[in-house]
Amino acid sequence: MTDRIEIKAAFSVTDQGEITGIAWPFGSADRVGDVIEKGAITSPENLPMLFAHDQGQVIGVWDQIAETNEGLTVKGRMLVDDVERAREVRAMIHSKAISGLSIGFVTKQHKRHAKGRTITAAHLHEISVVAVPCHPGAQITSIKSDDPQTPSMETPKLENEEIETEQKAVTPANDTPQVPQIDTKSFDKVFARLDKLEAKGNRPQITGPANPVMGGTEVKALAAYLSTGEKKSLTTASDSSDHILAPEDVQSEFIRNLVEFSPVRSIADVRTTARGSVILPKRTGITNAVWVDETTTRTGSEPTFGQSKISINEIATYVDISLQLAEDSDNVLSEVNLALAEDFAQKENLSYVNGNTALEPAGFMADANITDTVATSNSAISPDELIALMYALPATYRNKGSWVMNAQTLAAIRTLKDGHGNYLWQPSYQAGQPETILGRPVVEAVDMPDVGADAEPIIFGDFKRGYRIYDRLSLAVLSDPYTQRINGLVRYHARRRTGAGVVLPAAFRKLKMAA
Repeated sequence: MTDRIEIKAAFSVTDQGEITGIAWPFGSADRVGDVIEKGAITSPENLPMLFAHDQGQVIGVWDQIAETNEGLTVKGRMLVDDVERAREVRAMIHSKAISGLSIGFVTKQHKRHAKGRTITAAHLHEISVVAVPCHPGAQITSIKSDDPQTPSMETPKLENEEIETEQKAVTPANDTPQVPQIDTKSFDKVFARLDKLEAKGNRPQITGPANPVMGGTEVKALAAYLSTGEKKSLTTASDSSDHILAPEDVQSEFIRNLVEFSPVRSIADVRTTARGSVILPKRTGITNAVWVDETTTRTGSEPTFGQSKISINEIATYVDISLQLAEDSDNVLSEVNLALAEDFAQKENLSYVNGNTALEPAGFMADANITDTVATSNSAISPDELIALMYALPATYRNKGSWVMNAQTLAAIRTLKDGHGNYLWQPSYQAGQPETILGRPVVEAVDMPDVGADAEPIIFGDFKRGYRIYDRLSLAVLSDPYTQRINGLVRYHARRRTGAGVVLPAAFRKLKMAA
């Protein structure tokens, strides 16, 4: 394994998790002499954002990748609202504990020279946020690939991929090689010979009887062409169903279905715990002071207390992938991790809204202690009902409250006006600021019910005080290469532990449609 350091890249991250930087600088060689030319790197539109090249720790998505004169410029978003590990990494970046980006790619074409390689074609596999030693420069650790390596039993790697990392700082003391200088010109012939042997070894070997579908003439012509490069009269008309002569073009891009989920974590109070449940002491009654005269006998008070419990629940699944697919595909493992992250986020946010069983987090819409404001219609919402709903809460909760509803309900409310002809809904005029209804922000939650008879399509309240989420374990993916190997499969187990519940019902109010 060869150590490599890049010191020309830099990146930044915002509080919202938006991250930008240079993943690879062009125009200069690394310490072992490798150079990646501008225009050599190809990649899908979106790439997974990993932490420390761990495919079990997907913390975001890179959705803008471009080449500039400076290098490979990237922009992405960390899933800080839905993935606990992403929030932890963001905190480490802000504290300067992490300061680097690292790319993982498969070399497709290169030219070897006396000091190293010039890479002219490479396919980008993933980009990671990594930790580097303390150094005045912005140091980037890179993953490179070239020579064949046998995949490990724990995590299947792509064919021809080798991971190289660096854990040392570049200082004047160690920047100069501490070994005798060797004249590398004598190795040119050796390198050229190795390149020819490598090309010859990668040619398919055709043995055995002729394919009855193709016929002996075509097989001999194909074998001669592959071994000598001599042109023969082969046509696609004589090709087999396996497309040997004209292979199909398999793109590395995945067509993904859209996964929508309710952004409850962005408005709730999210904390962590190291236990299987959380006990919250609470006060259920206050003291009973009364006005008295100078000599009036005083009365005692007995404030009452209680406690509520939030259980930590577990969500889990597993995915089986063939060993050949894991070995041959450029990014199927990253796609599986991204699919797991999206699935878990969708399922847990659904429970945060409507969860009503012992196996899932308790949803705020399922809490029977939250009071309703009843509408007069079963199919329409009036401006007066929204005003009554909002001002039914004490000012302490009302001034910090948020509206939560789905798109269908929001579309109906956008047409409502007050007595002066002004719309109750107001758009956002500043980037990063939400749209509002009656001056309070609106959160669109796909899991909220539609407007209908006896439905509760709207909830308003102070979620930071009233709804609590506890994370016990972030999304963990464990590779099991043994139990399914007899079937040619590797199994990936995914699990997450989280719990939630309403801790202050008085901070919320629902709108209930007429029956």
